[in-house]
Amino acid sequence: MIKVSVMYPNGSDAKFDMDYYNSTHAQLVLDRLGDTLKGFSVDAGIAGGAPGEAAGFIAMGHLVYESVEAFEASFGPHAEELLADLANFTNIEPQIQISEIKR
Repeated sequence: MIKVSVMYPNGSDAKFDMDYYNSTHAQLVLDRLGDTLKGFSVDAGIAGGAPGEAAGFIAMGHLVYESVEAFEASFGPHAEELLADLANFTNIEPQIQISEIKR
């Protein structure tokens, strides 16, 4: 199993509409990626590791798949539409990481 993490770094000029992301964009992702998507979650950053420290990321979306190939096959046909929607909720360029789930 793999996890695709889409992470939105925090910053002084960062704009992010969590309500839109959590409802409209998340639903768009779920509707487009279909049954090959094995799990999906949205995290909102609330703090860093030290007292009073801001979260390093405003938000993260996590998508779970059986394999990288399964992710590519489901995301590829919808990439343009999903990426175009980013302008509706943020000015942040997300960081993407694909990880192998070990446990």
